[in-house]
Amino acid sequence: MEKTLLAPSLLSADFSDLASAIKKIETEGGSIVHIDVMDGAFVPQISYGQPIIKSLRKLTALPFDVHLMVEKPELMVDSFAESGADWITFHYEATTHIDRLIHHIHDLGKKCGISIVPSTPVSFLNEVLHLVDLVLVMSVNPGYGGQSFIPYSLAKITELKKIRQERGLSFKISVDGGVNEKNFSEIAQAGADILVSGSSFFNGKLKNLSHIGEVC
Repeated sequence: MEKTLLAPSLLSADFSDLASAIKKIETEGGSIVHIDVMDGAFVPQISYGQPIIKSLRKLTALPFDVHLMVEKPELMVDSFAESGADWITFHYEATTHIDRLIHHIHDLGKKCGISIVPSTPVSFLNEVLHLVDLVLVMSVNPGYGGQSFIPYSLAKITELKKIRQERGLSFKISVDGGVNEKNFSEIAQAGADILVSGSSFFNGKLKNLSHIGEVC
């Protein structure tokens, strides 16, 4: 039994005052800082890169999960590791040599996450689940904040939890997209260990998750 963790996403913060956003995460129950890196190719928008992350790193001791929504993430992981990432999460759909990239991220001394978009089934990850530290289920189509949670994402979370139990694995299950004050408890009970929230956190509707208790 472990406590569900809240990972506020800086994508929904005020980009003109990211220092205050970090302070809000620290004081309102955030356990992880979720940082969405978007390249304008894998997803339509562009967000921020290594210099911003390096500047933010000195502001907090909270772990950074850098979520690379980029094409060919293998070309960038070294620089993001140097910039202060603790976790580096890349997309299954964005690269070919997944096994190699996972090992490289670990060789850099970082934890490795792998993410899937809504249309990618959990079964596609079967060969690498024993290698990763985290699986990030995208519960919206990535690229924009403020979208609604896709209901069939719950089945993916439950499936991952079942696989983890049956195979004796230890990866964390993270969920990103449309997590809000109305659905976070249901998502946690489905098996999510980490809830990524952007809009609902920064508009003050979703704070500390301690009141939902522990989940298996």
